Amino acid sequence: MVNIIKQDLDIKEALKKKLEFLCSFCNTKCEIQKGSIRTIERTNLSYVEPHRIIIKGITFLAFNYETNIYIENLSNKILIKDLEEYIKSI
Repeated sequence: MVNIIKQDLDIKEALKKKLEFLCSFCNTKCEIQKGSIRTIERTNLSYVEPHRIIIKGITFLAFNYETNIYIENLSNKILIKDLEEYIKSI
């Protein structure tokens, strides 16, 4: 039997403040869902699930200590500093 252990990750305060500041500047609200680490018991396999930020119905993915933010999936990325322009364009 395969057991998957899930540990919640705390979002770093600096990242949270940046996102909330950008959203308040764009007159929108964001919903932040914490990421997690999922590990298969008795193996060295693990998966880091990114934090999910939902703005205007679009899901953005973010990792702690990273300058990029991902749009919908990990193949579309932009810099966090460019997120304001992206939000205003949608």
